[in-house]
Amino acid sequence: MACDLHTHSGFSDGTDSPRKLLEHAREIGLSAVALTDHNTTRGLPDFLAAAEELGITAVPGIELSVDWRGREIHLVGLFLRPEHYAELEAVTLDYHKRKEASNHALVERLREDGYRIDYADVLRHSPAGNVNRIHVASALVEKGYVGSVDEAFVNLLSEKGDYYKPPRRMALGDAIRLLRRLEALPVLAHPLQYMGEETLRELLPGAVEAGLVGMETRHSSSDRDTVTLLEGIAKEFGLLPSGGSDYHGTRKTNVPLGIGGGGEAVPYGIYLGLLETLERIRKEA
Repeated sequence: MACDLHTHSGFSDGTDSPRKLLEHAREIGLSAVALTDHNTTRGLPDFLAAAEELGITAVPGIELSVDWRGREIHLVGLFLRPEHYAELEAVTLDYHKRKEASNHALVERLREDGYRIDYADVLRHSPAGNVNRIHVASALVEKGYVGSVDEAFVNLLSEKGDYYKPPRRMALGDAIRLLRRLEALPVLAHPLQYMGEETLRELLPGAVEAGLVGMETRHSSSDRDTVTLLEGIAKEFGLLPSGGSDYHGTRKTNVPLGIGGGGEAVPYGIYLGLLETLERIRKEA
């Protein structure tokens, strides 16, 4: 039995509908799937309804873009309660406004430098209207300015470059405390994608103190050695392992659903461990 606790749909920067994602999950034999769209819960009602019909365990989630010492960090919240969706949408509303302004400024800077794209080109790649840099990258690929989304991020859309200026984000500790208050499980997503081991060890004490419960030890970008390293760090800091593919549909064709690291599936036991901890936390609340 296997699970995937980090996926995206067309409600953020994936390409599948929640139902199509779950149909694919059933085809490959996954027993539990989390939908963790970026900074939105809008896809979760469709996700839960489809999961019930298809007979797959659905984990409602979200992936929040947060800040730690000026660095963008991704924090996954798992096992959200439907009665808390509206509060999360309200919390992320201001971020979405700042993000939209940042996106418009990004496109304008690119245009000033000769890249002839406009915001309508970008929106065509985001049917739900929740625009991220990946949609700008897709527009640049479509226009022939770069050969791939990855090339666009490396050469044009990096935070270290001249074009993209990130919006102000919620602090990591505040986001962790928010998820804990809503009786969800905060999980640090793919930590070694944006920091090294030394920096991760600097981050974790404060995050654990704020209420961090888990860390993704398995991710599609990780090899077996990285999985082993992260499992050791998670154990050292008293964190539960989590894992997922970070599936985006055809947006990232090299990221297959259900693969969490070293080319292996994410064991179903990881889901069960998180669920057991959730039930204990909610009983103690």
